[in-house]
Formats: sequence, structure tokens, C-alpha cells
Amino acid sequence: MANKVHPQASVSDPSPAGRQTFTVWMKSLVCHTNGCTVFDSKGDIVYRVENYDSKGGCEVQLMDLQGNILYSILSKKLQIFGCWNGYRVGTNKEQPCFTVKKCYSIVRREIACQVTVGFNTYWIVRLGLKNQGFKMLNISGDIVAEVKQKQVSSGVVLGEDVLALEVEPCMDHSLIVALVTVYGLINRRL
Repeated sequence: MANKVHPQASVSDPSPAGRQTFTVWMKSLVCHTNGCTVFDSKGDIVYRVENYDSKGGCEVQLMDLQGNILYSILSKKLQIFGCWNGYRVGTNKEQPCFTVKKCYSIVRREIACQVTVGFNTYWIVRLGLKNQGFKMLNISGDIVAEVKQKQVSSGVVLGEDVLALEVEPCMDHSLIVALVTVYGLINRRL
């Protein structure tokens, strides 16, 4: 009897249950600017973020490889705890596609941010106070994306500026990268 291949687990997709895996390098492709570059599992650049202001700037752009802007991310002024709005290019500039609010909670220290995308709510939860890794949970508590320090197959952990991003198949990759960008802005990494 011939070996059957499970439809969700192919040789080219080593991640569990069809998760997409990306590498996020917290460096810009443009000299002397802040930003990050996102590679797919084949090593091709798929997204880049340029922040021409200082780290934690008020506006950044998420672009594809060709430089087409996918999201503009703006810091809301006069917000005590920090709030960022994301606008998808080609949509209404009055209504943000997503909103990220930084959370300050003494009781629930692990929750870093509340994310609102339309009628859906997500939470960004830190993976430790010193670790820059985090996971995104939906309202049911299911993980929709996870970011942690990149580790190569031989077990070597790469520098703090190289992250592994795993995204569940039902999620919009560009939206998740935009949210990773906001979290980088919150932590003054971009």
C-alpha cells in the first residue's frame, strides 16, 4: 500500500497544521532609517516597514517588496496609555482598519495590548517581561499568531533582532505584520 500524504502537511510546509512561518529582521533595508524586513519561509522578502522618523515615530508604512504601501500606521495624539490606528490603503481615512491600545494592568501583567479589527477583539500577550516574544489571541483564547526569537534547526538562537513569526492560516498575513509593527513601535524597536 502506498504512503498517503496528509493534505495539510506537505514537505515544503514544515510548520504544524498549515501555519505560515516568517522571519522578521528588525532592520530596515534603507540605510540610516528604522524599520524591519519580513521574509517568507523560502527566504524571499515579502514585507518591509520604513520609519523615517526616530524610533517609536508617529507614522510608519507597511509596504510590499515593490514599495506599495499596504498600511499606514499612525500614533494617536493625546492618548495617555498609547493608541495606534492602522489604515489600509484605498479605504476610508476616517475609519481605521484596526486599533491597538496599550494596556496598563497591575493584575494582568502579561497582557500588553488590546487589538480591535472591525468587530473582532484580539489580545497581544507577552511571553515574559524580558523576552520580546508575544502571542496574539482571539477572544476565545486561541493563538492566531506567535512571535519569538528565531532559532535555527541546529538549535542556535539568533540575535534579538531576528524573530520567528508563525501565523494561523485563517489570518491576513499583512494585517498580522502590521500588528507586529505596532508592537515594535510600542517597545521602541522601530
